[in-house]
Amino acid sequence: MSDWSGLYEAIVGGDHKAAIAITRTAIDAGSDALELVQRYMVPAMDEVGRRYQCEDYFVPELLLSARAMKSALELLRPLLAAADAVPAGRVVIGTVQGDLHDIGKNIVGAMLEGCGFEVIDLGADVAPQRFVEAILERRPQLVCLSALLTVTMPAMQTTIAALRQAGVRDSVKVLIGGAPVTADYARSIGADGFGDNAAAAVALARKFTRTNLLTH
Repeated sequence: MSDWSGLYEAIVGGDHKAAIAITRTAIDAGSDALELVQRYMVPAMDEVGRRYQCEDYFVPELLLSARAMKSALELLRPLLAAADAVPAGRVVIGTVQGDLHDIGKNIVGAMLEGCGFEVIDLGADVAPQRFVEAILERRPQLVCLSALLTVTMPAMQTTIAALRQAGVRDSVKVLIGGAPVTADYARSIGADGFGDNAAAAVALARKFTRTNLLTH
């Protein structure tokens, strides 16, 4: 395979125009779409996550890198679908009912996509029943709930209760996150995990999907 390391650099550097141009050139050259994702895009998002955890990157850099990655991924999606590429896992994500904030949720979703997950983004202000419907329709392994406001955190517990009542709670791992959310709160409402930033959320998603594959 040709060397498309410029794609890695474009994503890490948050240059979406370069990411698009390099991806188009790689496609025209007959490069394998899945290999582009696995060899360049996933490592790039891993590096972005590492820099964020080390505080070398902050939210603006994350957003730029996520934009670059999504721009490249849009070009590759039809090729991946045609090749029946298997995603690392399927994730339903949304900001809980009553909360309209979506920047953190968007960053987590973009990083999950960049690391090979199929992401079903329900948006913001998502009612518990909509999460139930998405699980029944799409059969994800993971559900990610986001809240930025202390007053909307109880909606996470309400959502988990709705999953339980609908009989789908045991079929998914529930991860929660957001500025006011803590690991103690996650445990108290029966969530499976808590990520205090996007990189931590991706690490948890990988952990749970690997565990799921080993136990099924």
